[in-house]
Amino acid sequence: MQVTIQLVRDPGSHERSAIAASLIEFNASRIGRPTEDKLLVLTVTEPETGNIIGGLWGSTIHDHLHVDLLVVPEALRHGGIGRRLMALAEQEAIDRGCRGAWLTTHSFQARGFYERLGYEAFGIMDDYPPGHSFIFLKKRFETPGHVAP
Repeated sequence: MQVTIQLVRDPGSHERSAIAASLIEFNASRIGRPTEDKLLVLTVTEPETGNIIGGLWGSTIHDHLHVDLLVVPEALRHGGIGRRLMALAEQEAIDRGCRGAWLTTHSFQARGFYERLGYEAFGIMDDYPPGHSFIFLKKRFETPGHVAP
């Protein structure tokens, strides 16, 4: 079979869906259909304005929570908001049947914060961005109903 390879300068959802379709079918042939990829979103809002000023954006799939974004405004850090967001997300993930969680952070961000919550590094990409590291962290939920302290 002959094919053409081209750079798509302005890709959209069509290209992503078309590329992903074959991978989804291949994966399903090996592991079956995954559990539903379900969003898990918590917001931090400013009471006076109702504006969202931070929060957590993640999803649950394959019996794991993936935390994609966790943002606490700098002025509110060290007050327990990040810990509360993570505890709520982990409890919701456990309620959905998840066995663990994973996330990424950079060396200049919050590695210590996540490690204090029981996460452990399982991969590090050095010099990304230059002078820093990109860190993969995971946590196993040991018992049903467990919430990070």
